[in-house]
Amino acid sequence: MNFDQLSPYTPRTFVDESADLTRRDEVTAYYQELLNRAVTSQAEFEQWVRDESELAAALDQQGSILYIRMTCETGNAVYVEQYKDFLQNIVPSVKPLENAISRRFLDLNAQYPLEAGRYRMLERNLRADIELFSQENVPLQTDVQMLSQEYQSIFGEMTVLFQGQERTLPEMAKFQEEPERNLREQAWRLSAERRIEKAGHLEHVFDTMLGLRNAIARNAGFANFMDYQFQDYHRFDYRPEHCRRYHETVRHCVVPLWEKILQRRRRMMGLDSLRPWDLTVDPQGRGPLRPFSRTDDLIAGAHRIFQRIDPQLGAQFQEMTGLGLLDLDSRKGKAPGGYQNTLAEARKPFIFMNSVGMDADVRTLLHEGGHAFHALASAAEPLYAYRHAPMEFCEVASMSMELLGNEYLEEFYSLEDARRSIETHLEQIIHILAWVATIDAFQHWIYEHPDHSREERTQQWDKIYQDFDGAEINWSGLEHYRRTLWHRQLHIFEVPFYYIEYGIAQLGALQIWKNYRDNPPLALERYKSALTLGGSRSLPELFAAAGIEFDFSDKTIRPLVEAVSMELDL
Repeated sequence: MNFDQLSPYTPRTFVDESADLTRRDEVTAYYQELLNRAVTSQAEFEQWVRDESELAAALDQQGSILYIRMTCETGNAVYVEQYKDFLQNIVPSVKPLENAISRRFLDLNAQYPLEAGRYRMLERNLRADIELFSQENVPLQTDVQMLSQEYQSIFGEMTVLFQGQERTLPEMAKFQEEPERNLREQAWRLSAERRIEKAGHLEHVFDTMLGLRNAIARNAGFANFMDYQFQDYHRFDYRPEHCRRYHETVRHCVVPLWEKILQRRRRMMGLDSLRPWDLTVDPQGRGPLRPFSRTDDLIAGAHRIFQRIDPQLGAQFQEMTGLGLLDLDSRKGKAPGGYQNTLAEARKPFIFMNSVGMDADVRTLLHEGGHAFHALASAAEPLYAYRHAPMEFCEVASMSMELLGNEYLEEFYSLEDARRSIETHLEQIIHILAWVATIDAFQHWIYEHPDHSREERTQQWDKIYQDFDGAEINWSGLEHYRRTLWHRQLHIFEVPFYYIEYGIAQLGALQIWKNYRDNPPLALERYKSALTLGGSRSLPELFAAAGIEFDFSDKTIRPLVEAVSMELDL
C-alpha cells in the first residue's frame, strides 16, 4: 500500500503539508503553538479546537502507517525501527503536551463555553484523562508498548515444518478442519509444541508488563491497575461489578448450551471424549469448508455480500479494494491476527488479516468490514475525538456484519454448505460468550492479585478455563499445553481488560440479528444511523440508536441464547 496516495479528508489549514510527523521537534512545535496561541473569543476557541483536531488526526495517521507497515512485515528491520522510534521518541514527547492541551481546552471552555450538549462527551473524557496523567508514567507506558511489539514479533516469527513445508501458525489452523483425526492431532501438537517453546519468554514479557502496569496505577493514585484501566478506557457506563454480573450470567445461562453443543459433537463423532483437535472439524466427517482458493476470490465474494446487504456498503468496500486498503494473506514475518485500523486524516479504513482459505476467513473479513463501514459512517464528523466510538459499540458494528452476512453466504457456498457455515458460526458465538467470560475473569484475578506468582497465575487460569470452557474437553496428558492457552490471547498482553467488549458487543449484535430477521430495512436503517454517531454519545445512547438494549442481565441474555439454541435445534 502506498499511503502517500491518500489525501486528507479535508485540506490541512494548520499542519503544513510537508510536515514530517516522525520528527519530534516538528510535532512538539505544533502542540506548543496551540498552547501558546492567544484565544480571546468563542470564534477563536472554535478555530483552536479545529486545529487541535487536525493535528491529532495527522499524528494518529502517522502512527497507524508505521504500525501497519511493521505488522505486515515484522522481519523488515527498517519498518520495525521506524515504529520503535515513533514509540520511543514521538509518543512520550506528546503525552504531556496532550495533557496540557486537555487542560487548556477545559479552561477555554469555561471562558468561552461551547454548546454543552455537543461537547459533553468530550469534556467528560478529557477530565478523566487529566486525572489519569502522571509524568512518571510516560517512560513506563513506552516500555509497555515496546514489550507489546516484542510479543508481536515472537508470534510473527513462529513457523513449523509440516508435510515438507514451512508454515505459519495461522496456516496450521486449517488442518484442524481435516476429517483425518491423526492428521489433526499431529498438526495440533506441532503448533502447540512450537508455542510452548516460547512459553518462558512470553511469561517473562508478561511479568515485566505486569510490574510496569501496577506501577503506572500507583503513580496515578489508583489502588490497582483494574480501576486505572477502566478510567483509561472511559468506562463510565459500566463498572467491574457489571463485568462480574456478565461472568455469572454466562456461567448459568450460556455455558450449559456450550456444553450441549460439545456433547452433541462428541456423539456425532462417535467418540468417548473430545480432544483439543476435535473442536473445529465437521462432526459429520465432511471435508473442511473451503470457500475460496485465492484471496481475490475472498475479496470478490465479500463484495457481493456487502452489496446485497446494502449497495452503499458494497460501493465502500469496492473503493477500499481499489485504493489497496487490504492486506489479507498469511505469510511468514506477518504479525498474527486481524484488525481494522483507521487512517485518521484520510478517514479511510485499512484491513489486515491472515487468510488461508478457511471458513473463518470469510467471517473475519465480514467482521473487519463492519469496522471499516463504521469508520466511513463517522468520517464526516469534524471532531477527531468523536470519529471513534467506544469499543463496546465498535464491536457491535463488526459482529452484526458477520450475522447479517450469514444471510448471503451462498456467494461462497452451496445452500447446504452455507447452512453448515451458519451453524458453525452460531456455535462459535456461544463459545465466544463463554470465552470472553474466561478471559475477563482471568484478567480481573490477575490485577486484583498484583503480587501473585507465575505458578499461582497458572493455577488460576486452569481453574477459570475449566469453569467456563473446558469441562467437556479431555486434556489428559496435555495439561501443560492447557495451562499456557492464555498466551495466545494477545489482548491480555497488549490491551489489558479489552475483551469484555466482545461479549457486550456480541449481545448487541445478536439483538440486531433478531431485529433484521423481523424487519430487515428498519434494522439496517437503525444500524447505519447509529454508526454515524461515532463517539458523540454514551454507550446506552448508541445501543438505543441501533434499536437494542445495553444490559448484561439474564433478562437480555437468556432470550438471545434461546434464539440461538432454537436455530441450532438444541
